[in-house]
Amino acid sequence: MPALTRTEAEARARLLTVHRYTVHLDLTGGDEEFGSRTEIGFTAREGADTFVELKPSTLHRAVLDGRPLDPATLTDGRLPLTLTSGEHTLLVEADMRYSRTGEGLHRFTDPADGETYVHSQAFLDQAQRIFACFDQPDLKAVFDVQAAVPAGWTALGNSVGAELCEDIWEFEPTPPLSTYLFALAAGSWHSVRTEHANLPFGLHCRRSLAPHLDAAELFEITRRCFDRYAQLFAEPYPFDSYDQIFVPEFNGGAMENPGLVAYKEAFLFRSEPTPYERGYRTKTLAHEMAHMWFGDLVTMRWWDDLWLNESFADLMAYEVTGAWPEFTVHRKTWGYDADQRPSTHPVAPAAVPDTAAALLNFDGISYAKGASALRQLSVWLGESTFRAGVDAHLTRHRFGNASLADLVDTLTEVSGRDVRTWAEAWLRTTGVDTIRAEWAPEGPSGTWPGREPDGVTATGTRVSESAASVAEPTSERAGGARRGGPGGVAPGCALWGDGSSSEPAPERAGGAREGELGGVAAGGGRVGEGVTSVPEPTPVRAGGARRGGPGGVAPGCALWGDGSSSEPAPECARGACEGEPDGVASGCPRGHIGSARTDGTDADATLAVRSTGARPHRLALGLYDYDDRSRLVLRERILAEPGGTYDLVRRPVLLLPNDGDLTYAKVRLDAGSWAAVTASLSSIEDPGTRAVLWTVARDLVRDGELPPTAYLELVARHLPYESDPVLTESVLGFARTTVADQYVNPGQRPAALAGLADVCRALLGTDRHAAALRTLIDSTSADELPDVPEGDLELRWRALLRRCVLGAADEKEIDALEADDRTAVGREGAARCRAALPGRAAKEAAWRALFGDELPVPLLAATGQGFWQPEQADVTEEFAPRWFDAATALAERRGPAVAAALARHTFPAHTASAAVLGAGERWLERGNPAPALRRGVTDRLDDLRRAVSVRGPGGGAAP
Repeated sequence: MPALTRTEAEARARLLTVHRYTVHLDLTGGDEEFGSRTEIGFTAREGADTFVELKPSTLHRAVLDGRPLDPATLTDGRLPLTLTSGEHTLLVEADMRYSRTGEGLHRFTDPADGETYVHSQAFLDQAQRIFACFDQPDLKAVFDVQAAVPAGWTALGNSVGAELCEDIWEFEPTPPLSTYLFALAAGSWHSVRTEHANLPFGLHCRRSLAPHLDAAELFEITRRCFDRYAQLFAEPYPFDSYDQIFVPEFNGGAMENPGLVAYKEAFLFRSEPTPYERGYRTKTLAHEMAHMWFGDLVTMRWWDDLWLNESFADLMAYEVTGAWPEFTVHRKTWGYDADQRPSTHPVAPAAVPDTAAALLNFDGISYAKGASALRQLSVWLGESTFRAGVDAHLTRHRFGNASLADLVDTLTEVSGRDVRTWAEAWLRTTGVDTIRAEWAPEGPSGTWPGREPDGVTATGTRVSESAASVAEPTSERAGGARRGGPGGVAPGCALWGDGSSSEPAPERAGGAREGELGGVAAGGGRVGEGVTSVPEPTPVRAGGARRGGPGGVAPGCALWGDGSSSEPAPECARGACEGEPDGVASGCPRGHIGSARTDGTDADATLAVRSTGARPHRLALGLYDYDDRSRLVLRERILAEPGGTYDLVRRPVLLLPNDGDLTYAKVRLDAGSWAAVTASLSSIEDPGTRAVLWTVARDLVRDGELPPTAYLELVARHLPYESDPVLTESVLGFARTTVADQYVNPGQRPAALAGLADVCRALLGTDRHAAALRTLIDSTSADELPDVPEGDLELRWRALLRRCVLGAADEKEIDALEADDRTAVGREGAARCRAALPGRAAKEAAWRALFGDELPVPLLAATGQGFWQPEQADVTEEFAPRWFDAATALAERRGPAVAAALARHTFPAHTASAAVLGAGERWLERGNPAPALRRGVTDRLDDLRRAVSVRGPGGGAAP
């Protein structure tokens, strides 16, 4: 069926105003189809031909203004309409097919208890699989919805609903919504309800998952996010309820349906979650709630601005939770990887010609790079200005549609800055800049620290002209009180820092708010309007536990705001700061460095900041010295821009560009700084700084500038002392799945796995235990597998998978565990394990299942994940060339959701094989696969090409 083009959508938007959808869905008719009756009220501005979308199994009747239309005219999902100028009513009655691929109205029967559930997924253009509609985002309308359901079912929708009569549910009319935001779920849901801010809140899941619905924690996160957004946005929450539902066989992570947000069931933990998993769930809840304003209240006109919805929601999720180290090591690396592939595209693409192309840009650039760019924009404008512009944008376009150009115009109007030029440089270009700070041979040309309001430093040296575009900081004594910011805000301002709140902003326990752009420089120095702060490092005891809060978020962050901590901040190395210059001792673990002692070079030094790209960057340079305990501690942070030169009183041991991670760029260190990192990374107190440095190491090994074995040595040296569980999990994941499986030569892999296993054993029993145990299971031999709790089914499946990979388990053990775990997750675990069995017969059976037409997407993904294993490269070698044609045929038969899953989960990327790379490149040249498959395989091949390159000559030979 043809994809809707932008040209078609723009013509239809000029022609029509859609007022109301009255939708009645009958879910009582059986397992394969449901009834759909839709009445659409709309106005045509002139007489013209257009069409309405509908993908039925049978179209029974279509009536336009009382005049029957011929059902036979429905072609490729489009029913033609000939309109006169004025108001119209279209009635469509049809039978529609339930989905098994997560698109449209998906039907699922629970293997645990036989209960059946249906849920909608109307994104991106799948509403037409549920009801007749003008399926594009800028034709918003009110929805009146009724649903007939089997006896005993509950129905949920975008608005408050009730059982009108026996088994008929009716929902309150919605505000104007885009069709892709339509939501309906029906079944025997387990529901927990409460009320907050005079609104009904609800949590819903399948009955068999009720023991895993941790409602108290989920409601606590929801309430805190809701209250924080109520403070941040001038527009009130725009809908009449807030329900969250965990649905089976969900293709994505979550969907921001107004009033009924849908999540994948993996967010209901059956096993003890790692701190990252718990924290990521919190960020996802915050992300989806942010969409209620940016995406649902104000919606893009066309899919070229899909990135803006996702980037803003990502920015807000990390802003309100304060989890910037996690953003650095998990989220931004997704963007960096995507931005270095052949398929890279601008954050804001110049053209998205149709809906099929829109799906291809739903990636790390649209989320992580876009969020990073918006964070940098906030730094550039100043947070209060950025916030004011966002508020004005939301108010101006409430319940309507807007574009990037509209947002840029509003920000330009509010700030008086040239936001259009900034947007062109950041949002219309591709690739990742690389930033270095180099020691310049020339004499002094400017100094940053201690600058006075007139632009003269405390020592009398004038700031260099090359840095003059950075807004002037207000002079303040290091470590002194902040003397007013935009709007005269005192220390402890609200997150946006605009003085609009009388409530003090939360401080991080023991230090500055983690990652917050609050306008206060390290040590308390004020940074002026248009420039944001770089926070002080958070005190963390070396090797100690991270201080956590509900949902894996640190207490004292902008979301939790309680400043509580079960662990006191460490004392200064000298016992107290009194009597020292500026009241701080050298070696103070709070990052205060006096002039009493440093192991850096005493002579004056001039440094220059360089970037490989033309984007403007506003970033921080972190200067670190050794204290008297041989720890790398922060001397100061300098706000800088590429092209600037800065004089220092003395050269630091470690000079870190982009300390605080305010900009989006790769970083390269000078040789002396890298030597300090390899020796002392784990001694740095601030998890945000360590996150940047672990990302530097990751980039170096991916770019072939650091041998994989050297990266693993860095892991072995420092990860046992890494105090942040999220950083630990990130580093372990990259080391195990990318470095050990793909980057090291096959002959080095056993030693690499053994080394990682040793690191994991050192972490057992700490607050990093969960991630360490999982990686240990994945890395060790069958006879050294650790014991797992009998009641922890997730770990039992993981251990059994490892034994299957190693040939130490058989089909009978899989059957036995599946009998203990008669759930959807258990079914996926069994499929993964069966595909991982090393025998040829098992591989052939898995292959037939994989490329048949019956597997729902989660089972297809699980089978693909189990099939390819580095330990079995000799067995699977013959299957790899067959994959390309088999995937092409299946994607053509089953559509884009399956095509994307094939590329993501079933591609033979288990080892860096030059033979697979060559076969894939030939396939791209000769074939014409589905767009989603071509895009996904192009990305997988680029990852494979990088792995072959990292291995070096001979390292990428066919196994």
